[in-house]
Amino acid sequence: MSLKIYVNTSTNDLPYLTNPGDYVEVDLTLDKFIFSYGSAIVIDGKTPLPSTTELSSAGVLINDITNVDVEVPHFFLWDATAPGTLREIHNAGNQDKRYVFCVAFNAATNSEPILELWDDNDIDTILNYSLGTGVANNSFFRGITTTEGTPGAGWTGYRLAGSAVNHFLWLNSVFGSGTRVPLIGAKDLYFNLRVTVPHHFANAALEMPVFAIKYT
Repeated sequence: MSLKIYVNTSTNDLPYLTNPGDYVEVDLTLDKFIFSYGSAIVIDGKTPLPSTTELSSAGVLINDITNVDVEVPHFFLWDATAPGTLREIHNAGNQDKRYVFCVAFNAATNSEPILELWDDNDIDTILNYSLGTGVANNSFFRGITTTEGTPGAGWTGYRLAGSAVNHFLWLNSVFGSGTRVPLIGAKDLYFNLRVTVPHHFANAALEMPVFAIKYT
């Protein structure tokens, strides 16, 4: 069994199978996802990769006076392949885009693959601020499976944190269908993400949640 992760770094909403040149393979050891407001330095194509200070300066700012939660506008792949490049994931976020994050399997599975978010590699707690500080329904991260169709305009999805019901993604099912579908052979699965920071959030933090894909 081989599992690879690809992200679409083009503005085309097309599958990996027909447009592999639009995608970058994620190095599961070295690469990271960056969620940012962006800046003149934290920008698509930045080489070499921005420093921690530069990333912090491009962090999302909130304004409690407006009483409006803040949608994180830019998603990047921290592509560590030498010399290292920041690559924007243009179709991620609150957009009606289907082919964004691709999970590619080369064989059948006994269970339907799922996506979970955790605070570290122990994958047993969700104590990060961004994961709701232990309350999954307060997670900043929302996700939706797009394997069988687009998410729709203004999609809501699930708040992702841990393994509680409705807080992870079944990656091979139509959103909300309730069906559980193992893979019968090689198949590319797709999902989209959005990140929303509550307007009343009062903490500054550097966090690195872990994305876990599970299957048997």
